[in-house]
Amino acid sequence: MKKYLIKTYGCQMNVHESEKLAGILENMGYQPCDKNEDADIILFNTCAIRESAEQKIFAHIGELKKIKAANRNLIIAICGCMSQQDGYAQNIVKKFPFVDIILGTHNISELQSFIEKRQNTKKKVVDIKETEDISNRDLMPKKRTSGINAWVNIMYGCNNFCTYCIVPYVRGREVSRPIIAIKQEVEELVEQGYKQITLLGQNVNSYGNDFADSDVTFANLLKELDQIDGDFRLTFMTSHPKDISNEVIDIIANSKHIMHYLHLPVQSGSDKILKAMNRRYTAKNYLSKIDYAKKKIPDMEFSSDIIVGFPGETEEDFEGTIQLVQKVGYEQLFMFIYSKRRGTVAEKMDNQVDLATKKERLKRLIELQNQIGTKIAEKYIGKTEKVLVSDVHPKKKGFVIGTTFTNKNVNFPGDKTLIGKVVDVKITASKLTVLFGEMEG
Repeated sequence: MKKYLIKTYGCQMNVHESEKLAGILENMGYQPCDKNEDADIILFNTCAIRESAEQKIFAHIGELKKIKAANRNLIIAICGCMSQQDGYAQNIVKKFPFVDIILGTHNISELQSFIEKRQNTKKKVVDIKETEDISNRDLMPKKRTSGINAWVNIMYGCNNFCTYCIVPYVRGREVSRPIIAIKQEVEELVEQGYKQITLLGQNVNSYGNDFADSDVTFANLLKELDQIDGDFRLTFMTSHPKDISNEVIDIIANSKHIMHYLHLPVQSGSDKILKAMNRRYTAKNYLSKIDYAKKKIPDMEFSSDIIVGFPGETEEDFEGTIQLVQKVGYEQLFMFIYSKRRGTVAEKMDNQVDLATKKERLKRLIELQNQIGTKIAEKYIGKTEKVLVSDVHPKKKGFVIGTTFTNKNVNFPGDKTLIGKVVDVKITASKLTVLFGEMEG
C-alpha cells in the first residue's frame, strides 16, 4: 500500500488545506505515515509569512536528497505560499533538482492530476496559477486531522495589502463563499459530531464584501450559524480591527454557540507605525472596539499579534505598544520580530531597526505579557468552568486537556472517554496562561 507524508507549515489556513490535500491522496489509495523513509510521496505545504519559515522549509527539503537518491520512485511535491511567490518555483527547481512537483496556492485541487502526470511522463511538473475558481476547493475531499475541531473556510484571499505582508500577493483577492454553502457544511459537521467549528479567512470581518447582496455580511453569517441546533462551539479567525463591527460583538454577546474569545491583531500601539503598516486604524480606534467588547461581554478574553521593530519604530513608538498591551490585558500575545519579505512595500523602507534593538524590545514585551497572562489566569482560580475536552494530555499520563468558553487551556485528571464532552472543572491552580483543575460531579 502506498503511503504519504504531508509537512505543514504556517497558519490554520494551511492546516486545513493540508486536510484537503490528504483527502485527495487517500482517495488515490495512499495511507498516511510518519517517517520520510516510509513515504511514497512527501508533500510540503509551505508558508512565506516570515523568512525563518522559508529557511526551515529549505532545510527540510534538503534533508530528502539522500532519501530520494536511494528511492527514485519517491515523489517530492511542494505547494503553498512559498512556491506561489514570484520566481520561487524556478529557484526551487535550481536549488533542489530532485523535487518532482511544484504548485502554488491556487491549484492545490489539481494535485491528483499532477501526480498522475509525473508518474506517467517521469517529467518534472511545475505549474503556478494566478487565479482560481474557489468552487474547486469546496469539492475537494477532506481528511480532517484536528480532533474535535473542524476548520471551515468562509473566504479566501486578502485585499488589505499591509506593507509588511506577502499574503495578498500569494493568496489573491478576497472571494467569499455563499452563506448557504457554509451553513450546509457546518450543519453536516455538527451532525458528524464535531464539537468546535472554527471559521477561517485572512480577514473574516470583510466576508461578503465581494457580493452585491448587502445582507451577505460576517454579522449575518454568524447569526445564521448560531441558529444551528446541536452541542457545539463556534469561533473564528482572523479578524481585522478596521472591519470588526459593533454588530458582530452584539451577536456574540447574544449567541448560544460563539465563544467569548476574540483574536484581534493590533501589530503596533503607535499611530505612526500603524500608518506605515497600512493598517487603516489608530490605537484609539482599536481600544474603542476592545472597550465595547468588554462592556458587552464582560468575560471576553483577547489575544493579538504584535510586530516588534518595524522600519522606523522608535523607542517612543514601542512605548506606545507597551501602553496598549497594558490597557487591553491580553490573555495571549503572539509576538514577532519584523522580518523583511521580498516584494512587500516595507522591504524597501528606510530606517530599518537593527536586530539587537528588535531582540531587546521583544524581550521586554514577552516579560510584560507573561506578567499580564499570569494575572489573567489567576483570576480563574476557585471558579468552576465548563471545559470542552479535546484530547488526552500528550505528556502527563492520566490527564486530559480542554478549553473554557473563553478559550483558556485547562489540564485536569481524566481519560480518553471524556474527549468531546463538556464537563465542569473547578480551577485550582494556574501557570502562565494554562489552568489546572479537578472535575466536579
